[in-house]
Amino acid sequence: MTSKTLLCLLVSLIPLTSFAQKSNKDKEEWQSLFNGKDLTGWDVKIAGHKVNDNYKNTFLVEDNMIRVNYKEYDKFTTEYGHMYYNKPYSHYKIRLQYRFTGNQVPGGASWNVRNSGIMLHSQSAASLGLDQDFPISLEMQYLGGLNAGERNTGNLCTPGTIVDIDGKLAEAHCINSTSKTYNGDQWVDAEAIVLGDSIVYHMIGGDTVLVYTNPRIGGGYVGKNHTFKDGKVGNEAEWIKKDNTKLGSGYIALQAESHPIDFRNIELLNLKGCMDPKATNYKSYYVAAENSTCTYKKK
Repeated sequence: MTSKTLLCLLVSLIPLTSFAQKSNKDKEEWQSLFNGKDLTGWDVKIAGHKVNDNYKNTFLVEDNMIRVNYKEYDKFTTEYGHMYYNKPYSHYKIRLQYRFTGNQVPGGASWNVRNSGIMLHSQSAASLGLDQDFPISLEMQYLGGLNAGERNTGNLCTPGTIVDIDGKLAEAHCINSTSKTYNGDQWVDAEAIVLGDSIVYHMIGGDTVLVYTNPRIGGGYVGKNHTFKDGKVGNEAEWIKKDNTKLGSGYIALQAESHPIDFRNIELLNLKGCMDPKATNYKSYYVAAENSTCTYKKK
């Protein structure tokens, strides 16, 4: 090979090398929160039961799905349950698929037919009161159609929290999205983009169906007239002291409230990380800096 040929080869490789470096910094590194085999990495908390007492196998794994299961229940009373991923996040995207199946367990409330969701910026499983129904959190509520008119999904419910919509305090405990209705047992694609204490987007089927800002603690437990004490919230006094404080991080939880539902393909893209372009683990899509995690090539 002549020196001229070698030079031409090296020059031709420069754009490819630059492109590879650029694409690596831009490539989204989604992580699976579910291993498809068991509940490793998740903590179960069901009202009336201690942490990780998975009462009557309410949460189980089958066919690469997390299933909310009521086969062992004769009747549902107050066993509202949630399963919490064991690491908190502040800025992230989360996406998954869900489907409602079968019939509601006897004893479940009429408003809980084909009703479930995921909790964002939630308190931890360990911090809940023994009999507490719902964690203080932002619930991305999933509702299945009942073949009787419209029933939006990807809504927002606010146990112990308040938000602003269009710059104004949203008074209602639950706020409907603009999604279409999904009847039957079909899989639905759901995603949330959560940016700390600034803004949250709910997406269904690839469409943005709800946007809200300024999430914070307050507004009672389930509305102004329902207190933390009424909700049997653990450490009630401490939560009262936090009234109107910003809610910028927390845990992610899957909900169980009397109707069977399946979850699969649960993935998270962390949007907080090293924002120094000189670092080897820099990502161009990060929106919040955590530069203590930066790594560099040794000189």
